[in-house]
Amino acid sequence: MSLLFNEFLEYTNIIIVIGVKAFLLIVALLLGVAYLTLAERKVIGYMQLRIGPNVVGPFGLLQPIADGLKLLHKETIIPMAANKLLFFVAPILLFSLSLAAWAVIPFAPGWVFSDINVGVLYLLAISSLGVYGIIIAGWSSNSKYAMLGALRSAAQMISYEVSIGLILVSVLLCSGSLNLSDIILAQQNGWYAVKLFPLFVMYFISCLAETNRTPFDLPEAEAELVAGYHVEYSAFPFALFFLGEYANMILMSAMCTILFAGGWLAPFSHASIDWVPSVVWFLGKICVFLFIFLWTRATLPRYRYDQLMRLGWKVFLPLSLLGVVVVSLCIMLKGVA
Repeated sequence: MSLLFNEFLEYTNIIIVIGVKAFLLIVALLLGVAYLTLAERKVIGYMQLRIGPNVVGPFGLLQPIADGLKLLHKETIIPMAANKLLFFVAPILLFSLSLAAWAVIPFAPGWVFSDINVGVLYLLAISSLGVYGIIIAGWSSNSKYAMLGALRSAAQMISYEVSIGLILVSVLLCSGSLNLSDIILAQQNGWYAVKLFPLFVMYFISCLAETNRTPFDLPEAEAELVAGYHVEYSAFPFALFFLGEYANMILMSAMCTILFAGGWLAPFSHASIDWVPSVVWFLGKICVFLFIFLWTRATLPRYRYDQLMRLGWKVFLPLSLLGVVVVSLCIMLKGVA
């Protein structure tokens, strides 16, 4: 009996520790999302010779808090003809998936919630499930504009997931593992951003399309669709869509860092380093990719929908397939030699 009680206490302690770690990660991610919105407004403001938010708090640092409180205090409006259950399930599903993906992201050596051997497949599965949330949001609103935005977004995400998957195949061939930590360690002799530069560029552009960011923000085209699949949402449900989109931006930047920029490894590093500089390097690289996200939004115009689809199916798909063939041949010839 005492043995069972000791095992129960041990499992309880493990659950408590995991819960505390997950809570801290979620809080950090939410703060990162909040201040990413401020950084976006500041960066775009400076690029357009404006100041950006500078009234609420010193240097405008409390602006995200004020925006969040405003959304929480607004009235939640539900369309009369909407499916009320699915109407609320959609934003919760999208936001939950954007958090669940972080379970396999390694921040430093040993700093990962679940160091599974199929981490890449887990991330692909999580990102694919996001389409369901978008379709449910568009359909449950019972609005033509929301449904058109959902169909556009689903078609766009599915189209660019194909090229993302093929580019990942090339990375996996080079690293020889589906484990994200092993992929990072395989880049000790050179980042894949250099070795696979064309694929890296295609992957980042596909990440822009996957997250519905400029110049691929067609699902939210104001001129024809008002606000896309979340046009009928307000208050807290809309805030969940907003948080999910920016959390996905941070996730995609983390994926670019892990797959192509050496993860926690410092430049020209041939070995693992201590956890403090590892985390600093990892977060610093994420910030660089996020800045490119914001820079792209400030400078590029929106594509037409036919141009977006043509780029995905007629350009990226053949090139990513060619990349798999070339990488496979290089590895095979290297093994023969």
